[in-house]
Amino acid sequence: MQNGLYVALSAQVALERRLETIADNVANMNTVGYRATGVSFESEMTRAGDARVSYASSGSDYISRRLGGLIKTDNSLDFAVHGDGWFGIMTPLGPAYTRDGRVRIDESGTLRTLSGDPILDAGGAPILVDGGAGPLTVSADGMITQNGQQVGAIGLFAIDPNASLKRAENSSVVPSKPATPILEFTRDGVVQGAVEGSNVDPVREMTRLIDVTRAFDGVAAEASQSETSLQDAIKTLGSSA
Repeated sequence: MQNGLYVALSAQVALERRLETIADNVANMNTVGYRATGVSFESEMTRAGDARVSYASSGSDYISRRLGGLIKTDNSLDFAVHGDGWFGIMTPLGPAYTRDGRVRIDESGTLRTLSGDPILDAGGAPILVDGGAGPLTVSADGMITQNGQQVGAIGLFAIDPNASLKRAENSSVVPSKPATPILEFTRDGVVQGAVEGSNVDPVREMTRLIDVTRAFDGVAAEASQSETSLQDAIKTLGSSA
């Protein structure tokens, strides 16, 4: 049995998936708050007669939680997270969490993302301010002040390290476990006048692209060798018949 052909095919499927994630990451290397996608692979064992054959799985995606760099903007409506917390937003499909802290104030005074989703406070409610009461001042604990008066607070949320993340709109994610409000700000906090860049490392992605390209070449050679071996076997059997 030509197991090499099936092993090579499984490897090509896995490499194609890795190539797709690399392309997606590179395309979003300048997207504010974007979290890179990675792929984890496991081998799958099966038995072919007396031999054990290891195939490559198609892989499973995961979203990297590595922090991106802070970019100073001096815009009072730009916010970044110091630490591992996330901003909460309410999307049409329910709550989601993002590291993209660029906001705007709509005509009703609601703080929204640039795409229109309400920003949430620690209790999960939209935040209302007075659009005509002057600029916002936001402290590290998320407290919002206008003209010396506290008018609300931007919520920060912790996502369980063991929760899996599903990508949602505008760099946001939806965790498999409920996020919890952050109430202690010794390690996490809000930074006003800055945004967080993508955590995609261009050099790392280019290195991975080179590795994937070389792996494709190796797999193609293995498949070609297996096919040639199969053709030789058919010719030998045909001539001896």
